[in-house]
Amino acid sequence: MKNLKSILLLVVLTFIVISCSENDSLVIEPIEAKTISNLHAPQEQAGHGQPISGEFTKFSFKEGKQVTDDNWDIAFRGLRVIINGGNKYGLTDEPERTGNASLAVIKSPFKDVKETPTEDKFKQDANGVYAITSDGGDDWYTYGNRIVTANAGTILVVKTIDGNYAKMEIKSYYKDNPNTITTSSEPRYYTFDYVYNPRVGDKSFQ
Repeated sequence: MKNLKSILLLVVLTFIVISCSENDSLVIEPIEAKTISNLHAPQEQAGHGQPISGEFTKFSFKEGKQVTDDNWDIAFRGLRVIINGGNKYGLTDEPERTGNASLAVIKSPFKDVKETPTEDKFKQDANGVYAITSDGGDDWYTYGNRIVTANAGTILVVKTIDGNYAKMEIKSYYKDNPNTITTSSEPRYYTFDYVYNPRVGDKSFQ
């Protein structure tokens, strides 16, 4: 009987040691803050008033880079920004929405957006409707004097195709993010800051 008790005690102690060892090895993935520079989002147009065409430049927050497959969260072509969730708007060469991503717009300094808004604020693209609209000034840019100016404090919060959250602020639409923009500056090169939380469902950005 003593031997049986000793064996049981040894089994219990071994289990405790293994459990503690496993817990010690758990790594909490850190929140990532990055800047993407010169993400090229070209478009094609035969002439003024003609349909815009060309492939969208797809971006994955999980990968932290441009992707070419269906694992994209957000995509760009010229001034247009789309999300991989919902349905096609109806554009030429528009990619299929294969995910369930969504997007919310917050007007705030980037650093002050410490968590996601409520779920009812998130939208998806649909036929004839973008998740980012100009209604209420939610679009990310202002156009005047033939120059595109990124609207500071317009934060796009994205729920990714994997259920993670990211916040981003577009800083520039011109190559190399010039301090002074002129009509000769080369457009369709996105620079943006973003923060990505790799923990699925975690709504915090800090």
